[in-house]
Amino acid sequence: MADVITLGWRERLALPDLGIVSLKAKLDTGARSSSLHVDELESFERDGAVWLRFTVSTGRRHPMVTHCEAPALYRRAVMDTGGRSTERWFIRTDAVLAGRRFSVDVNLTDRRHMLFPMLLGRTALQGRFAVDPALSYTQPRHPLAAMDVP
Repeated sequence: MADVITLGWRERLALPDLGIVSLKAKLDTGARSSSLHVDELESFERDGAVWLRFTVSTGRRHPMVTHCEAPALYRRAVMDTGGRSTERWFIRTDAVLAGRRFSVDVNLTDRRHMLFPMLLGRTALQGRFAVDPALSYTQPRHPLAAMDVP
């Protein structure tokens, strides 16, 4: 598995399809799915398909709000860290981390009381990245600048 890159338990990544160039994320091998903190989530119909409209706030000191739209992938129950099950919408979007661009299924939820707006779960990490809990922020502040390919 020479292609596996070792990262820290927290890193910065980009979600370029959503217009997000840098976002702090917790890399969590204990969580199956990936989660993104969103505000003002609403569903609507476009061309016979369900779409989602939401906002993402990045940065604590000088928050920047990004308005996003994405087609809904599906909706299913997700168990949170407290053992409660909630129905969540999922989207599929590209992520950029450690110079790699890959597709990830992300559920949209309220993470305002969490330290990181994004949680990257083991399904997204598997086969791509290993996580060393002794490491932290091993990658550049601006993930898109480290891209191997455009």
